[in-house]
Amino acid sequence: MEPAGQCDIAGPVGIGKKARRVRRLMRKLGLWAVRPKRNTSQRHPGHKVYPYLLRGKTIDQANQVWAADITYIPMRQGFLYLVAIIDWETRRVLSWRLSNTLTADCVDALSAALARFGKPDIFNTDQGAQFTSDEFTKMLRDHGIEISMDGRGRCHDNIFVERLWWTVKHEWVYLRPAANGIEQKRSLAQFFDWYNLRRPHQALEWRTPHEAYLG
Repeated sequence: MEPAGQCDIAGPVGIGKKARRVRRLMRKLGLWAVRPKRNTSQRHPGHKVYPYLLRGKTIDQANQVWAADITYIPMRQGFLYLVAIIDWETRRVLSWRLSNTLTADCVDALSAALARFGKPDIFNTDQGAQFTSDEFTKMLRDHGIEISMDGRGRCHDNIFVERLWWTVKHEWVYLRPAANGIEQKRSLAQFFDWYNLRRPHQALEWRTPHEAYLG
């Protein structure tokens, strides 16, 4: 579960400026970071795939749509998997889990989000086996939540989670390489505290995700 927001993080604004300057210089020079890409969306041929429900839909309220995804988090040696559940309209991260397996405790993250924040009308994911599993989809169905899944190979169908991953890595993880899982989990707890409570978004009229979620 995310922290209560009492961590004192030194200089996230300054770090953000440095990161933006590095990115700007890299674009001018035609450079890009080369990092291993790992497949976090492996399909299971025996699992049901649900249609994508968000195309052309107006989403303008908190808890109207939640979304989830998994990404890999590199460390000084090896990597871990991170799953996060966000509110689509406000970008608030509702729950997250870090794991050394691709399943990444998805069911536990979903259970935590439902217990704390209620439920959305629609829940959107990709077609990865961890999201099409009977255990995960049953929890959604039992709560009366409509299930939506990205079209195959259409990462932009879940664009707000993709943007979250970019922020996680470029504004935090790559600037603070962790030595081990314990250190990485502690660092990510600080990140999500900062992201939810302190990082304003232009798309949210310069409110933080937490402020936007509360309305």
